Amino acid sequence: MLHLSSHDRYYFYNQTTDMRKGCYGLCGIVQNEMKKNILSGDVFVFINKRHNQIKLLQWDRDGFALYEKRLEKGTFEMPGRTQNNNDILLTHLQLQHILQGIILQSVRHKKRFAVGA
Repeated sequence: MLHLSSHDRYYFYNQTTDMRKGCYGLCGIVQNEMKKNILSGDVFVFINKRHNQIKLLQWDRDGFALYEKRLEKGTFEMPGRTQNNNDILLTHLQLQHILQGIILQSVRHKKRFAVGA
């Protein structure tokens, strides 16, 4: 079962991905293109060209965990693209919205206290 936590970091790969890639192919993207440590425990999110398939990859203490979801109808929303970076840091709520098909632009949050903000 997939559990999204505010304690984890979620990195969205800012390019489309060939979904034939498995754990080790996606690890290569994380290390070579995103320049991140695959063994950090962070979750790395990949989406295909048609935006109907998504994969989440995480090192889970003793092996890789790979979550995959393919939509029969509709598409996943891509967060705003950036030109400088190969990845976007998402919150667990943003990733949850993407997986549930909620349009990120339509989500409005009330102000809350945050340390350092």
